[in-house]
Amino acid sequence: MTKDNPPQPEEIKLHQKSRLLAIRFSDGQSFRLPCEYLRVHSPAAEVAASDVPETGKEDVNIVSLEPQGSYALRIEFDDGHGTGIYSWERLYDLGKHQEEYWQAYLDRLKAHGMDRREVAENAGEPETLSLTIMYFNYLVNKLGIQQEKISLPASRVKTVQDLLKTLAIRKLERGYLLAEDNVRVTVNRQFAEPFTVLENGDEVGIVPNSPNPPAQPKT
Repeated sequence: MTKDNPPQPEEIKLHQKSRLLAIRFSDGQSFRLPCEYLRVHSPAAEVAASDVPETGKEDVNIVSLEPQGSYALRIEFDDGHGTGIYSWERLYDLGKHQEEYWQAYLDRLKAHGMDRREVAENAGEPETLSLTIMYFNYLVNKLGIQQEKISLPASRVKTVQDLLKTLAIRKLERGYLLAEDNVRVTVNRQFAEPFTVLENGDEVGIVPNSPNPPAQPKT
């Protein structure tokens, strides 16, 4: 690899079930990069400039990959982080030095007395919004869950509309079921508007506005 002619990716494949991003480069090198590894090494300014390492990302997953011209990927994660632009050089470097960088990350955690599985307090992370979400009618069967407690970045999720968009991303191929036109939302047992502001500890109910599920959009 030279600075003027770095390897280019020939194949990029996301394995969501395994939480891995597999990349094969033009020089024959192939890397399997865990989503957690990519998330804690995000090049986004708020991550790269922080003295405190990212934590609580063991179960994070990638929900979308957006090409940025012919030089990079914007990676969006299901914790709401989507400002990291990963150049091909950055991804190659992360792959080539994966073991070294991961150990350095673990060493930083140890130096701060932190555990990678726990969300750090006062670590520069945005304040979280903790909600109880309850699903009704066919959503229970379609989503495979009746109730869940979730924590979302308060800076990104402020209203009912924001919540529906975020949940749709997290539910992947079933996200269309939570489109604003397909459901009604209650907040603390009162029907809410898209612009209703959410507060920490709110109980949110999501109710289909039809007895029959909508058709899945064609891709």
